[in-house]
Amino acid sequence: MNMEAKTVAVVDYGMGNLRSVSQAVQAAAEGTGWTVLVTQRPEDVRTAQRIVLPGQGAMPDCMRELRESGLQESVLEAAATKPMFGVCVGMQMLLDHSAEGPNGGTPGLGLIPGDVLKFDLAGRTQPDGSRFKVPQMGWNQVRQVPHAGKVHPVWAGVPDNSYFYFVHSFYAVPHNAAHCAGQADYGGWFAAAIARDNIFATQFHPEKSAEHGLALYRNFLHWNP
Repeated sequence: MNMEAKTVAVVDYGMGNLRSVSQAVQAAAEGTGWTVLVTQRPEDVRTAQRIVLPGQGAMPDCMRELRESGLQESVLEAAATKPMFGVCVGMQMLLDHSAEGPNGGTPGLGLIPGDVLKFDLAGRTQPDGSRFKVPQMGWNQVRQVPHAGKVHPVWAGVPDNSYFYFVHSFYAVPHNAAHCAGQADYGGWFAAAIARDNIFATQFHPEKSAEHGLALYRNFLHWNP
């Protein structure tokens, strides 16, 4: 078997939760013939068949590091044709613009039309009477949203309204409702997963979401957009 034809590149531009993401993708890849490569090399992103774009921390830092690492161009090239999975801030980076950062915020990669906004939940209380905290931190249910008329294939075998693990203060607002593949409710419904063509991304952390999170990475490896 030509192993080069079965490589998943986890993009290491200095800002992702790389160890846990790569370990989860490796666990999902076991026995499938896929090789998981954590890489800082643009040429590895160009030759890989699938791309995982993690992200953690502040959006301005992530965008700057991606650009300065020399990886941004190869990620944009890959996003044009290859299956790509964005995680957490890696999902937010796919959109046009984030409100996070000075001077009106931070431009994103512009791969999915939309904006990233900050939770505005000051003074509001949850059903149990406690105040909403920002960031949202912990487990929340995700409602699968039909994408192009059916539930996205990356959800295959994952029960609707399963719980996933979130840590975020900002949330994605895709301009086109058809690009929302999953929603969660935190003081109102927001996009917990977005998708377009060969791109799928989650605001939550699959690698911290036990078996259902691993199932998403496994489905991603088998997905043929």
